[in-house]
Amino acid sequence: MSTAAKRRLTPAEYLEIEEAAEVRHEFFDGEMFAMSGGTLWHNLVKDNFAFAIRNQLGDRGCYVLTSDQRVKVDATGLYTYPDVVICCEKPQFEDDVYYSLTNPQVIIEVLSTSTETYDRGRKFGHYRTLPSLQEYLLIAQDRISIERYARQQDDPNAWTLTSVEDPAATVPLSFLGVNVAVSAIYANVEFSEKLHR
Repeated sequence: MSTAAKRRLTPAEYLEIEEAAEVRHEFFDGEMFAMSGGTLWHNLVKDNFAFAIRNQLGDRGCYVLTSDQRVKVDATGLYTYPDVVICCEKPQFEDDVYYSLTNPQVIIEVLSTSTETYDRGRKFGHYRTLPSLQEYLLIAQDRISIERYARQQDDPNAWTLTSVEDPAATVPLSFLGVNVAVSAIYANVEFSEKLHR
């Protein structure tokens, strides 16, 4: 017995559906994937980071956007909603309605059980094809752990990892010329064996 192949959507069909959808969807290779809402701790880490970095950047003309900003990875066709996106150049969009940003310089993902492997692996693979991307941060929500990947200027295909686990430390964002206090990122976050990511 044969089953009919699932019809793949075109990017235009995805964008039309997404505009009317009540929940956000990632899109890749003709398929849409619903994005679940974050836990309290996930949202707190994301918002803490966005607030801390926005305050430091001040009036430098940078945009610090959270998870409602869609990003399009032109080279692979991925549409996704990173937890935090920073753009310090003139924003470029796929469309003329400012929905799908194509030139982020910094992307931050807050890790969860269901997405950690993807965020570290395939998703970072997509992001690395963005010529504009300079730094990629992975922030744990169940423990103090921040991994920062920085693109090397002498070899755009090489990325250097810096890991921070000290609650008294700061996280350097060299491209932006700022440091974010770990204590600010995790302000009011409670860690417990009983909490699931």
